[in-house]
Amino acid sequence: MRALFILFLLVGITLLTSCESVKPYQRVYLNDYEMKMGAPGSRGFEQYVCTIREGASGGGSTKTSGGCGCN
Repeated sequence: MRALFILFLLVGITLLTSCESVKPYQRVYLNDYEMKMGAPGSRGFEQYVCTIREGASGGGSTKTSGGCGCN
C-alpha cells in the first residue's frame, strides 16, 4: 500500500513538473494553421522527418530499399 502511494506521488510530481507556462508573446503562434496536426502543408515535412528517421532516401517512398540506404 505504501509503495503504491509513493508511486502515485512520483507520477504526480512528474506530471506537475512537465507543465510549461506559455508567455503572452508566444501565444500568437499556438493558433497558427501550421501548428495543427495534419495540416496540408505539414505533409511534406512529415515525409521529410520519416526519411531522416529511416536513414535513407527510401524512407516512405515507393523504393523497395530498406533503411540501410542500399538500393
